[in-house]
Amino acid sequence: MTEDEDISDVNGRQCIVTRESGSVDDLIRFVAGPDGTVVPDIKRKLPGRGCWVKAERIVLEKAMAKNLFARALKNKVTVPDDLADQVDRLLAADLAGMINMARKAGEFVSGFAKVDSAVRSGKAIAVLHAQDAADDGVRKVGQARKAFHMLAETDEEIPAYRPFSAEEMVKLMGENGFIHACVLAGKAGEGVVKRARLLERFRSLGNAQGRRVQVP
Repeated sequence: MTEDEDISDVNGRQCIVTRESGSVDDLIRFVAGPDGTVVPDIKRKLPGRGCWVKAERIVLEKAMAKNLFARALKNKVTVPDDLADQVDRLLAADLAGMINMARKAGEFVSGFAKVDSAVRSGKAIAVLHAQDAADDGVRKVGQARKAFHMLAETDEEIPAYRPFSAEEMVKLMGENGFIHACVLAGKAGEGVVKRARLLERFRSLGNAQGRRVQVP
């Protein structure tokens, strides 16, 4: 193993804040760019030594406040003030891109009637709503999820996520935005669920400034 190889990738991934180990679905990787600026590596493909932070915004903000990146990356680094916002935007864009792939693969459908049908038939593996979707529509889809859960006697209900506002979706996906949508089984569909879960987890505990990150 060379000096530049990332030992954490070989021996397991550990959050630099909580010191807890986890899978790539629970952690976000960071590296130092050529100029020493800390960069989020959402797709885990950037070269060089990396470090990992639990995929929760409040944990990342602790890493920033305590300047833990320099020690973890074993280098003098610059931590951007908007690093947490960068991660939020990258996770949102990554989810939007996977939604577009799933749609092309026939594993993502939108529209209340199609969603209701897919949920009741058991074809849906997850449901997505716009953050500003009408409460009545969300409630009716929720009733369909509960009805399938009871009839199928499954251990868990079909999960539901509300990742984007309508405004964000226009910026991220243009005409492919949705109010109600559902994910169907398949490789791309499973990728959507994984990314929706990650984005929700990152945002779940809010942030120190109490603001909602907007897509530029």
